[in-house]
Amino acid sequence: MSKAGTLYIVSAPSGAGKTTLVGALLKNMPDIKASISHTTRPMRPGEKEGVNYHFVSEEMFLSLINKEAFLEHAQVFNHFYGTSKEWVEKTLSGGIDVILEIDWQGAEQIRDLIPESKSIFILPPSLEALEERLIKRGQDDPTVIKRRLAAAKEEISHYMMADYLLINDGFDETLVEFNSIILHERLKLQSQKQKNLNLLNSLLS
Repeated sequence: MSKAGTLYIVSAPSGAGKTTLVGALLKNMPDIKASISHTTRPMRPGEKEGVNYHFVSEEMFLSLINKEAFLEHAQVFNHFYGTSKEWVEKTLSGGIDVILEIDWQGAEQIRDLIPESKSIFILPPSLEALEERLIKRGQDDPTVIKRRLAAAKEEISHYMMADYLLINDGFDETLVEFNSIILHERLKLQSQKQKNLNLLNSLLS
């Protein structure tokens, strides 16, 4: 019997480094993929269709909601975001772990639907550091940055809902901790038993 993959939910306030950490983990960690969300927000410079997001119209997004195509969906800063139900279920059933980068609203929906999922919350070392990162990112004007900082406090207030908490006060150290979470889950008895069932049976025969 092949082992089903584990679903990891990664949440963080905008600017905490979530996307960069997930990207670095995917480069070095085998058998794990990030879900690519659908969104109605405009494409930012440097982003690519099907790589960062599936960019769709609001009309198309609402049509997908009606078709129950999303595992979860939410509205953030006047734009919609959603996770493909079919892709996640197919990938997990193939024994591949999946990472979802979603806000606390989506994370709450996923935990209700898939209780065995594991959630990871990433926090900045301070609000000042978060503001500095948002400014350096150069993607938003001062008004939007102010809104993102206000929203960050609401997002941060939900950290206690997660299974794991990372403080991104240094990228390399945080990445090691992130990797350790995945390895920890993969080394649990039930995971190892399913993965190595033939070996265990031969050792006990």
